[in-house]
Amino acid sequence: MADLMEPASAATAGPRTRRRPAFHALRVSAVRRLCDDAVAVSFDVPADLADEFAFAPGQSLTLRREVDGRGERRSYSICSPVGASPRIGVREVPDGLFSSWLVHDVRPGDTLEVMAPTGVFTPDLTVPGHHVLIAAGSGITPMLSIAESLLAADDRSRVTLFYGNRRTDSVMFADELADLKDLYRTRFQLAHVLSREPREADLLSGRLDADRLSALINGFVDVTDADHWWLCGPHGMVRDAQQVLADLGLPGGSVHQELFFADDAPVRPARREEAAADGPVSEVTLVLDGRSTTSALPRDTTLLDSATRVRPDLPFACKGGVCGTCRALVTDGEADMRRNYALEPAEVAAGYVLTCQTFPVSDSLTVDFDS
Repeated sequence: MADLMEPASAATAGPRTRRRPAFHALRVSAVRRLCDDAVAVSFDVPADLADEFAFAPGQSLTLRREVDGRGERRSYSICSPVGASPRIGVREVPDGLFSSWLVHDVRPGDTLEVMAPTGVFTPDLTVPGHHVLIAAGSGITPMLSIAESLLAADDRSRVTLFYGNRRTDSVMFADELADLKDLYRTRFQLAHVLSREPREADLLSGRLDADRLSALINGFVDVTDADHWWLCGPHGMVRDAQQVLADLGLPGGSVHQELFFADDAPVRPARREEAAADGPVSEVTLVLDGRSTTSALPRDTTLLDSATRVRPDLPFACKGGVCGTCRALVTDGEADMRRNYALEPAEVAAGYVLTCQTFPVSDSLTVDFDS
């Protein structure tokens, strides 16, 4: 999940979940130190919530807490394999609102508010294949779940992982990755790449930029034999990897991406004030949980920010256009989505939008969160 790991799959092999996520109080069962600035936090899920918290590899959990009287949310990728109790990986950002709290203050036995799993950065475990994973830093979090789940699901599946970090002591889940390599010696190929610590092989020393990725792929992967490519990390690495794979002529449907950004990058709280709009407005009908609400909403404010004034139960998590939690279908009227890292092209073509990045355009607009 990363320090606010925000799922953003441009293409995915797994189906998009239709269930409406909700927050539940979960007990922290364990907090394990991964390195100086990162921990893994595990949760106990009571039997009556087992179905709701069943997750696919690559999905995320959103946590909620109140800070200075304001509700705040952050999303973190699940790092445990399918069928296990949910566990998230958290790397601290200095003075982080959520990450510092999770890394330093949360203890086993604490109770946290956790949303049911969401996200579409998920492979199909029923189809065997060769999956190539490219990750940097805390981008390893969903990749660990994906790799372990794929390898356990079918003995015909293979995984190649290129994992970039600064130094050996900053590698998250180093022990788990080593154990996975020992358990699946012939089916799991692992290459650690360090940017600030020299390694014996020049190929494994440096940043995971376009040139190094090209050399790694050329040295470790038969491109014609790889079925799916999974990219997770900062925008620059994901962008370089996309370009490398495009230059290799790989079909877009085989490349899946997830972006993340710092846990504590400013995230604007949803606006709920009752002040009237000063400029043009649209009559917007919101459909959620079978109930419709119509209100005049300003055109210079995102649908999510303005609509939570009248429907505070609207779903959202990251508000950065990457997690997909606020996804809804425009069934009437016109809206303008400014940013999208979560929806697939087919969804956009069908009329789906991310309401945290979408502005009303037409005089009347209907947005259905239940579709």
